[in-house]
Amino acid sequence: LVQNGLKDVVVLEQGSICGGTSHFGSGTLGLFKPLAEKNIISNSVHLYQKLQEQGHDLGLKHVGSLNLAQTQDRMIFLKRRMSCQVATGLQCELVGPNELKRLHPYLNTDDLVGAAWVPGDAVCNPMAICHTLATLAAQGGVRYFENCTVDKVLAKNGRVSGVESSLGTIYCETFVNCAGMWARDLGLRSAPQVRVPAYPVQHFIVMTEPLAGLPPPDSLPYIRDYDSNTFIRQYNSGIMVGGFERNAKAAFVGEKIPFQWQDKLAQDWDHFMPLWEAAKERIPLLHISKNPVLANAPDNFTPNGKWILGEAPEVDNYFVAVGMNGNSLQGAGGIGKAVADWIVEGVPNQELLPFEVNRFVDIHNNRRYLQQRVVEIVERHYAIEFPTQSEYQTGRRTRCSPLYSVLETRGAVFGVRMGYERPLYFDTSSKKGKPPKMPEGTYYKPKFFDFMLAENIACREGVGIIDMSSFSKIEIKSTDHSRAVVDYLQKMCSNDVDIAAGGIVHTGMQNDQGGFENDCILVRLSEYSYFMVSPTNQQIRIYEWMRRYLPPGSPVVLNDVTSMYTVINIVGPKARPLLSELSNTDFFLKPFTCKYVDVGYASDVMVMALTHTGEPGYCLYVPSEYALHVYGKLITVGRDYGARDVGVLTQRFMRIEKFIPLWAEDLTSMTTPLEAGSALRVKMDKDFIGQAALQRQKEQGVTQRLVLFELEEIDPDKDIWPWGNEPVYRNGEFVGSVTSAGYGFGIEKLICLAFIRRYSKDGQREIVSTEYATDPSAVYHVDICGKRFRAKAHVSAPPSSTLSSAEEDTVRPYRPKVVTSHVS
Repeated sequence: LVQNGLKDVVVLEQGSICGGTSHFGSGTLGLFKPLAEKNIISNSVHLYQKLQEQGHDLGLKHVGSLNLAQTQDRMIFLKRRMSCQVATGLQCELVGPNELKRLHPYLNTDDLVGAAWVPGDAVCNPMAICHTLATLAAQGGVRYFENCTVDKVLAKNGRVSGVESSLGTIYCETFVNCAGMWARDLGLRSAPQVRVPAYPVQHFIVMTEPLAGLPPPDSLPYIRDYDSNTFIRQYNSGIMVGGFERNAKAAFVGEKIPFQWQDKLAQDWDHFMPLWEAAKERIPLLHISKNPVLANAPDNFTPNGKWILGEAPEVDNYFVAVGMNGNSLQGAGGIGKAVADWIVEGVPNQELLPFEVNRFVDIHNNRRYLQQRVVEIVERHYAIEFPTQSEYQTGRRTRCSPLYSVLETRGAVFGVRMGYERPLYFDTSSKKGKPPKMPEGTYYKPKFFDFMLAENIACREGVGIIDMSSFSKIEIKSTDHSRAVVDYLQKMCSNDVDIAAGGIVHTGMQNDQGGFENDCILVRLSEYSYFMVSPTNQQIRIYEWMRRYLPPGSPVVLNDVTSMYTVINIVGPKARPLLSELSNTDFFLKPFTCKYVDVGYASDVMVMALTHTGEPGYCLYVPSEYALHVYGKLITVGRDYGARDVGVLTQRFMRIEKFIPLWAEDLTSMTTPLEAGSALRVKMDKDFIGQAALQRQKEQGVTQRLVLFELEEIDPDKDIWPWGNEPVYRNGEFVGSVTSAGYGFGIEKLICLAFIRRYSKDGQREIVSTEYATDPSAVYHVDICGKRFRAKAHVSAPPSSTLSSAEEDTVRPYRPKVVTSHVS
């Protein structure tokens, strides 16, 4: 904040500055991370490097890191990450056992397959950095008040107005909750309450006495031994060992998190011993240690193992920066910069979507839930998380569709999004009474792919039935029966929403820079009301975004009705005759229209003529009390139409093949409709948020473009699949990264979506035209684990094979069955 020119800044510290857990940790700085995390850590490293160059003794030294692999799956993990890192400028390389011995002579390599060597990774002194940052901030005008507790954060008209503390009330415009393991409790003391779902876990570190034979301090690279769940570094004249154990323990269960925590946690050598023994196997020199010291300190973890930062959805100007997940030093400098820039500029200036505080719902902030989930997060810290195949085990069956139990009996294998259970696919070979489990994960073709293939066939030949109830649903209406709701949504949406009642419009909601804050479906229910459907993870985020843009005293109201409706997607050429039979009508709806229909005995089922798959069919918004009845009718009557349960993974692959980008994967606040190829859904002749930015972009051209690639010369049965974040090369030059990937059932090829960019010789972004993207002379490759596969570029969905026999059923009118009764 001081670097941004703000002087009137007060820090309230319940103890003493740097007296918390900031000094406790590995002191390592690692850039071998996913791109969004790497960018923030890079800012930390640059800050610390700059301070050290200015003469501050931070103990910063680029010793490098060795990221070890004991299995082939781990090697694939390293290769996938390394291909991304090399493309984005990080120096790293794969090394074998012999090179490992040269880099770290004390390393036992007998069980290692290989490793990734990152020479730029560093170690430093956390306490020195903490004191230096605090001192420099004070010199810049920041005032510190120690031994001061915050009793309550005050708000007026939905914005921060002040803080009640043990030293009195401070009136302020902005508040930042960076209270570590006390952040959740502090959030609950705000008015209104703010969700900050983070909770401490007991985190153990061993430090040995000086060991004879070691080189001078900080001469050796530090080690991440993922498959043994340990990290090891040279520390002073000895060695430090820590880890992320499989049987972690939440801290302070059954009691309030104490202010004086230092003597509350036991050393517990029995608990840490498996990691200590694994470390001794890796570094045999540790066997000579006679007096290792075990330390145990609480460390804050979050429900998905990612930092929590940004502006809280409940209160304007209430910011959060917590949840360091085992290494506060790595994120501190970069997170501080990101939050400070956000406060000053009013919006984030980098991609922070994975870390934003509004990604959580109430269940995530439940104390018991957190105590169980953070234990699993520690266990998963070094685990291989296979894409779409590594679901959480704790905190399950909390948010469920009314169809959950019946789908489970029919073979559904569930995953969770925003705490909501969703059927990923259906194992039709499972036995009744024994819910199926997802098989062991893989980077190759999923072991359940044949089930997905059968599900897709149902969607293309008959009827696929998908429970998509997790969608976020908001009713928007004018309470005074005026056009205020229309005017409001016209301002919020980039498409024209002033459509006839019963019409549906697909629209984005943009920020001032033209980026996507939402990608949604709007149904006009009446002259004065709308129904909005958004992605699952938008439930909190978009509601609060829209709330903040409501004019004072507006008659427009927002009502979250997510739990009121069960969403059943019926996809395929026989969806129409099936719905005709169930509604006892010759059912017909024009695309992107809706109407209320009786389905079976259920009344007022809202049927939309869209499927989110690109295939024909309908989406049924069923009042939840009718859900089981409607689903039962669809399944029983649907047998005559080839009906089959379908999971959201199959739906995902189908939408990618039809070039339907998804918010939070392909579309973010940093990407625009013009870049995503959806310019037709932007109406420049009206005033809306982001209109000026999009008008400039339309006139000047886009500097990135979303492209669909179909991979060639790759064998889906034998080769590793693309899963996301793979680098894309054009004529040998890196131009972008994959945002989502899957299998194109229609074209029978692996496919992916990616934004491609164009750079001048001096590194400046240039215009990416359609002609540039699809130039037939350009040669594209997608790098999968270091192997480049030729790819064909499309700026629209590629033509796919169709099944003509099934198409005939879509136009065959419904004829009610005639039943003749003879009474004698």
